[in-house]
This record gives sequence, C-alpha cells and structure tokens, in this order.
Amino acid sequence: SRLKPLWTFQTGAIGNFETTSLLRDNVLYVTGPQNLAWAIDARTGRQIWRYRRELPSNLTACCGLVNRGFGVLGDKLFMTTLDAHVIALDIKTGAVVWDATLEDYKIGHSATIAPLVVKDKVIVGAAGGEYGIRAFIDAYDAATGKRVWRFYTVPAPGEPGNDTWAGDSWKTGGASVWVTGAYDAEQNLLLYGIGNPGPDY
Repeated sequence: SRLKPLWTFQTGAIGNFETTSLLRDNVLYVTGPQNLAWAIDARTGRQIWRYRRELPSNLTACCGLVNRGFGVLGDKLFMTTLDAHVIALDIKTGAVVWDATLEDYKIGHSATIAPLVVKDKVIVGAAGGEYGIRAFIDAYDAATGKRVWRFYTVPAPGEPGNDTWAGDSWKTGGASVWVTGAYDAEQNLLLYGIGNPGPDY
C-alpha cells in the first residue's frame, strides 16, 4: 500500500522489451528492442547515456527484434546483437570497446541472449533455429573480445549424439541458444537449455 511511482523513463523505442535490468552503483543498465541500450540514474530516472546499434536493412531475425540484457565485468558491459555480434561497452560512457562477430547474419544467425560472465569469459549463444542454422555456445575473452572456444549444440559426425540426426540434418538442425544459462562454480560447469530445432514447423 506504500508503493508509489517516483519517476518514469521514456525510451522512445517501439517494440518488445524482453530484458532484465542490471543495477550497479545506483545506475540501471537496460537493453531494448533493435539493440538500443541505456544507462539511467536509478534515483532520478535521468539518462546518463544511450547506445544505438546500426542494424543492416536486410536483417533476418525471428520472433521480435528483442534483446534480453547485459552482462557486466569490471568497467565493461556485454551485449549480443541482432546481426550476430557480441560487443563490449564502456560502463561509464556507453562507447564500444570491442566488437566481435559471432557468425554471418545473412545465413540466418542472430543473437538475443543476455551474456553470462564467468571468471574472465563472456558466454553467449546463437539464435536463428528457424532459418536452418547450426547453433553454438561461444566464450569470448572479456578484455579483448577474442573467441576462446565454441561448442556446437548439434553434434557433427563422430561426436556423441550425432546418430540421432538423420543424414545431413545436423548441419541445419537449429538448436538455438536464446535463454541465458547457469554456472555451477563448484563443478566449473555451464548448463544451458536449447531449442528450437530446425525446421520447427
């Protein structure tokens, strides 16, 4: 009964918000549709900075041009993009520190996942199962943006589970990664749910 609004922030963005805000040192860091992002003073609602990614006009992405949030480590925020990149932004200014390509968006890859930061790695996944991609989970060096490893979610011939994929279907099986996973520190283990397969209809 004592709750009341203190301020409202107008994003000026049209589209779906499927994000979780981060709060650090009284600043809210929020991502939005079309790869927009903001730093907002949590006490007043004042915009500190705004980031907008220029997206290609021929972008192919399914199910809403959304972004699910930032990851953070030190003085950097990490964000995936609809054109299948992962970027690091300066937490104070919103300026791009590094920009790494996950995969070619022209063949159906995109990324909407909120990165998971584990130790000095930024863990992200590829979406686009609707377009016949072979999805994956990547780890990037948080300082440099260099890819450290890649795990494909559909096994290739000779890998465990490939025998459950008929013919060459493993090449276009989807199994996209658009929900942030979890990290078990005791076992040093990442856990991710994946879906959907391709084709899914």
